[in-house]
Amino acid sequence: MGVAVWLAAGAAAFFVARIVPAGRRTAAEAIAAIVVAAGAGVAATALDFGGWNEPDWRAGLFVFCCAAAAIGVIRLIRLAA
Repeated sequence: MGVAVWLAAGAAAFFVARIVPAGRRTAAEAIAAIVVAAGAGVAATALDFGGWNEPDWRAGLFVFCCAAAAIGVIRLIRLAA
């Protein structure tokens, strides 16, 4: 159940980022959001913010922030190039 929270938080970060039009790249952002969400979820488990089978709002918030940061980095690279 915790993995579902991670993936939902990553998807939420992707859909919130769709509001800002500058530097949009749908495929790259979607892939980055899901991959980073999974990695951040594992990190949240290591930091004891819930677990892979235990939903916790702190893990969801941590994953959302990490996924949003990854999307921001992708957009920064796209706009700088």
